[in-house]
Amino acid sequence: MTLLRIGSAIVASARNRQPRADDPIVSPAQTISSMTSKICAPPLQRNWPLWWKLSLGVALLFVFILVVAIGWLFYAGVGVWGIDWPVVWGFAIINYVWWIAIASGGTFISALFYLVEVEWRSALNRIAETITIFAAACAAIYPLLHLGRPWLFYWLFPYPNVMGLWPQFHSPLLWDFVAILTYVISSILFWYFGLVPDLATMRDKADAPQKRRFYGVLALGFRGSTNAWRYYIAGYGLLAAVMAPLVISVHSIVGLDFAGAATLGWHSTVFPPFFVFGALLSGFATVMLVAIPARRLLGLDDFITGRHFDILGKLLLTSSLCVGYAYLMEAFTTFYGPDAAEKRLFIDKVVGELAPIYWATILFNILAPQLMWRRSVRLNETLIVLISLLAIVGMWCERYVIVVMSLRRAHLPSAWGDFTPTIWDWLTLFGTIGLFIAGLLVVIRLLPTVSMFEMRNVILRSARRHR
Repeated sequence: MTLLRIGSAIVASARNRQPRADDPIVSPAQTISSMTSKICAPPLQRNWPLWWKLSLGVALLFVFILVVAIGWLFYAGVGVWGIDWPVVWGFAIINYVWWIAIASGGTFISALFYLVEVEWRSALNRIAETITIFAAACAAIYPLLHLGRPWLFYWLFPYPNVMGLWPQFHSPLLWDFVAILTYVISSILFWYFGLVPDLATMRDKADAPQKRRFYGVLALGFRGSTNAWRYYIAGYGLLAAVMAPLVISVHSIVGLDFAGAATLGWHSTVFPPFFVFGALLSGFATVMLVAIPARRLLGLDDFITGRHFDILGKLLLTSSLCVGYAYLMEAFTTFYGPDAAEKRLFIDKVVGELAPIYWATILFNILAPQLMWRRSVRLNETLIVLISLLAIVGMWCERYVIVVMSLRRAHLPSAWGDFTPTIWDWLTLFGTIGLFIAGLLVVIRLLPTVSMFEMRNVILRSARRHR
């Protein structure tokens, strides 16, 4: 009977914590003091629960697999992958574009919505920024590995070498290098700068001397004086103003990697906005996919409420409609144009050997998110996780369609070929997923998951409105 009572209590608690349509941005029961204590508690506790340890163990196992796969690649060369003529861009470029899209969507939530002073982002911006950091790190791995001789990656820097030769500035590789380097550095600065006031709070809340010193060093002497806050808010706003257009330009450059090539299915001006729409879709889906377990496991249901899932569901639906419009325009421009090879390629996508991947893209990216028209779906955590996961997988399938299906069917039938990924392709992909998850787990163990200094402003404004 005791076990039944405990089970009933757990079920009742879970029902009470379900997102609701009338949820506020932050629970009215939360004060500034209680909010600070609740958000500081997980990183400051001595022992972490079993779920975190098991999750980190599994993630580190996949990181080990990634290390083995990269080590074998260094030893044997890129021939261990399934790439061959004519499909010389395989999983490396597919996964690169996929990861950079996930990173870009997180920056959109964090930076652009800060500039327009959207209150609900305060509970999600730290999650979005952390997703950006580790997704960009995973993306940066692939272009280096795809070089064939990754230990010579510094040749991509625009410097005159001993032979007096400059890099080829017309090459998409140089575009990618400059874009990723700028984006990663800016994302790290934006993420860390937003952490500084919260690190100072953690320093003041920590009991153990080691933790106090740790957070004190990271806080850079921030004391919260009037002058410090004035300069901090100005600097944070400036970084947000830089990041907002940067996220659009970076993924547009990734789209121009393809559009700049005279290859079937690529040479199109629709690619830059098409890639931005896809980045928003996968970014919103990833934020929701991470926010739901964080809300449950870290006890953040007072800060990540049904209001957030309702808004994110609408954003996911909007980005899905934009992606659907891009798909429609791709078909229209193909059959409106005079190129018979382009038409043959599109028909091969729809009814050819790899047609299931194309239709999975349509199902996961366009049809499944249409369920978000219903508010009950936007507030159902199980359906949110399912739809978000389908959208992320669908965006990977889309990259497969763009890269592999276009390269395998060139203008000349004599140049046709196929692509079959090897076990090393898959292990590298799963290894970077493990790296991404391990990074998120380490961050939530050491740092606050919700931005406390922004949440204080939300609570103060909410209290003034209810007076």
